[in-house]
Amino acid sequence: MKNTVVTFQQAKAEGKKISMITAYDYSMAKLIDGAEVNAILVGDSLGMVMLGYEDTLSVTMEDMIHHTAAVSRGARNALIVSDLPFMSYQTSVYDAVVNAGRLMKEGRANAVKLEGGKRFEEHIRAIVDASIPVMGHIGMTPQSVHAFGGFKVQGRSEEAAKQLLEDALAVEQAGAFAVVLECVPAALAKLVTEKLYIPTIGIGAGADCDGQVLVYQDMLGMFKDFTPKFAKQFADAGQVIKEGVRHYIEEVQTGTFPAKEHTFKIDEEVIQKLYEQV
Repeated sequence: MKNTVVTFQQAKAEGKKISMITAYDYSMAKLIDGAEVNAILVGDSLGMVMLGYEDTLSVTMEDMIHHTAAVSRGARNALIVSDLPFMSYQTSVYDAVVNAGRLMKEGRANAVKLEGGKRFEEHIRAIVDASIPVMGHIGMTPQSVHAFGGFKVQGRSEEAAKQLLEDALAVEQAGAFAVVLECVPAALAKLVTEKLYIPTIGIGAGADCDGQVLVYQDMLGMFKDFTPKFAKQFADAGQVIKEGVRHYIEEVQTGTFPAKEHTFKIDEEVIQKLYEQV
C-alpha cells in the first residue's frame, strides 16, 4: 500500500514507528522499496555520498531533480521526499514555491523537505498552500554547517533548546506534515515529539522520535570517509562489494570468466567459412 502524508499522521496517532532511508537511484530505490520502508528520502546528502563533495552546499536543483526522478521510477509504495538544495528556497518565498514545484513536477516527488525553523515559516506555508506536502528539518541543518562552525549537536543550552522547540512548533503551524530532528539531545527530541501533533523523524535524536532516517551508505557500510556517531551499520555491503569485485578481477585475469555458460553459440560451419575467407 502506498505510504502518504496521511499514513504518516496515522502512524503517529497509533504509536507506530516510521522508517525512512535515503536512496538516490533507480536500482537502490527498488531494493529499499521492496523491503517495505515507509519513506525514501532523496537527500542532498547525495552531494557527499554520490558526488564526492565535502558537504551538501554544491548540490543543485538539477542534481536533485535528476536523482529524484530516478528514485520515483524505482519506488512504488514508499513516500518519496526530496530535499530542496542550498539556495533554492532561502532567496525568496517565490523561489521556494517554484523549486518545490519542480521537484514534484519534474522529479515526481511526493513531498519536499527544507531546512530551518521559524525563519522559514512563510516559505513552508506558501509551499503547502500550493498543495505541496512539506517535511521540515531542524536541529543540525547541514546546509548551515559553516554558520554552526561544523557538524555539531544542537539545542544543548536552555536558550538553544527553547529555540529548537519554538522552531518545531513554527514548522508545524506553517503546515508541515512531519519534521526531521537531526543531532538533537534525546531528552529534548522526546519533549519536542510529545509537544507536536505531526510526526518527528530522528537522525541522531534518540529512540523517542516517531520515526528514524539514515543514509543507506552509512547503515550498509558503503561510505567510510566519515561515520556519524548516530549511524549504526546494519550490514557490511561495502565489504561484500569489494570481495565481489576482487573475485571478478581474479577470474578475468585467470581466464575462468566468462565460462561456457556465459557465452553464446554460433554454427561451426559459419565460423569455418569465415576463417577460410580471411
